[in-house]
Amino acid sequence: MPVEKVLIAVLGSDRPGIVAAVSRVLSENECNIEDVSQTILQSEFAGVFMASLPKGLSMEALESRLQEHLKPMDLSVLIKPVRLSIRYEPPPSQPFVVTTIGPDRLGLVAGITEVMARFGVNITNLRAAFRGGTDPRRNVMIYEVDIPLHIDQQAFRKALRQRAQDLGLDLSLQHRDIFEAIHRV
Repeated sequence: MPVEKVLIAVLGSDRPGIVAAVSRVLSENECNIEDVSQTILQSEFAGVFMASLPKGLSMEALESRLQEHLKPMDLSVLIKPVRLSIRYEPPPSQPFVVTTIGPDRLGLVAGITEVMARFGVNITNLRAAFRGGTDPRRNVMIYEVDIPLHIDQQAFRKALRQRAQDLGLDLSLQHRDIFEAIHRV
């Protein structure tokens, strides 16, 4: 079965021109970029591109062309097929934002996400910045999550708050609409 879409991960030291280099190779090979997410983690670039392949171009050929152009920039490339038939179908849910603030230590992400996983809460976006030091405001995690309507939300909130307390974190849980209204400038 031919691959129609691919997911391309690009990692390496951040510098200007990475997105331009990746998108140029994709454009030259007639791959349509359908989705992109990129960020800078301290000094490292991490980008994920979802692209469709034109007929006649294999995933392996595209990977080879990406490697050829990106390896001189000391960038790593991972490419995988997107199987549309294997797709997570989320239950009806509501979008929320969970924010934690507190001193950096081992296990913060694992501790919070374990509770989310136990209740079937899906993380749709996560931003965590750990800058260390004694100022807890320098260590912030922001989770965008979908909370299924069928779970016991009181039990979830209680378990999440207890875990945050155990980890020494201040936690906020808000419906995304409220979060956005409060943080709108």
